[in-house]
Amino acid sequence: MNFLEERIQKDGIVKEGNVLKVDSFLNHQMDIRLLEQMGEEFKRRFANENINKIVTIEASGIACIAARYFDVPVVFAKKTQSINLDGEMYVAEVESFTHKCKNQVIVSKKFLKEGEHVLLIDDFLANGCALQGLLSI
Repeated sequence: MNFLEERIQKDGIVKEGNVLKVDSFLNHQMDIRLLEQMGEEFKRRFANENINKIVTIEASGIACIAARYFDVPVVFAKKTQSINLDGEMYVAEVESFTHKCKNQVIVSKKFLKEGEHVLLIDDFLANGCALQGLLSI
C-alpha cells in the first residue's frame, strides 16, 4: 500500500512514544478516497480467499469500505458490554497501544458461524504495522 505510506509521510505526525497520529485522514476525519483505495487493496490481497465476513473493533471506516468490495457484512467487536448484547459471546482481551491498557472486546456468536472465513481488519497503526489477518471459524 504505497499510497498509504505516501499519505502517512505527507500528513502523519509521529508523537512522543512512537505514536503515529493519522487523525486528519483516517480515524477522526476520514479521507473517503483513501479508504476506497484501501478497500480495493484488501480485496486484491485476499482475492483468492473465500471471505464471508469482516471483523473489526468498533468502528472502522476501512473495514466498512473493504466490506463493500467483498460484498460481505462487517461485524464490530464491541469494546463495552451493553444491555443490547445478549446470548452467547466471544470475548477476547486486547491491548491498546495508544491507550496503554488492556480491554475486552465482545462479539455475539450469532454473527460468526462455524465454517466462515473472516478477514480481521483494524485501523490502528502502531510501531509501523496495521492488523490484518484471516481467520477460519
